[in-house]
Amino acid sequence: MFFAYAHGENSLTVQPANLIVRLIVSHANVWCDMLHYDFENSIGYWLVMTAQACERALSAELLPQGITYRQCQVLGWLVHEGDLSQNELAERMRVEPPTLTGILDRMERSGWVERHVDVHDRRRKLIRPGPQAEPIWAKIVACLRRVRTDAVRGLSSEEVTRLRELLGRVQTNLNELALVEKSA
Repeated sequence: MFFAYAHGENSLTVQPANLIVRLIVSHANVWCDMLHYDFENSIGYWLVMTAQACERALSAELLPQGITYRQCQVLGWLVHEGDLSQNELAERMRVEPPTLTGILDRMERSGWVERHVDVHDRRRKLIRPGPQAEPIWAKIVACLRRVRTDAVRGLSSEEVTRLRELLGRVQTNLNELALVEKSA
């Protein structure tokens, strides 16, 4: 296969397509060499890749139950922290508040969540689990337990405990760093 391209004012040069591909690939390799990073030794890389693997596994478990990962997050944060405003919930889920609106609207129609006026600030609405949340939460917990079992397969109970301790220390270090930067 050949590839034609213009060269000069009126001349046309024909080059094999594989030469053009080699030129493009060599350019890409130059960029890759310039943008080098040692991912394999990055704690952040391993944390992100592991979190994404957990999210994929949980999504696969939730799907047959008719529950999305985002719906699971909403109920999880509400169970963990109690009533939250939409902004607080969006911040914890790392999504924009307008993105969360559609999720909450669907969950509210299904009775999974309710919106209530904050008694301390009537301008603010709080989200809390709704009357239909309990059976949904039971399904979510079953999915979470299956993913947790799969995630630690092959690890001893001591290794799981140590992993939790180490991850807790990393989280504490990063939270302390964020507090120092915020106060500066």
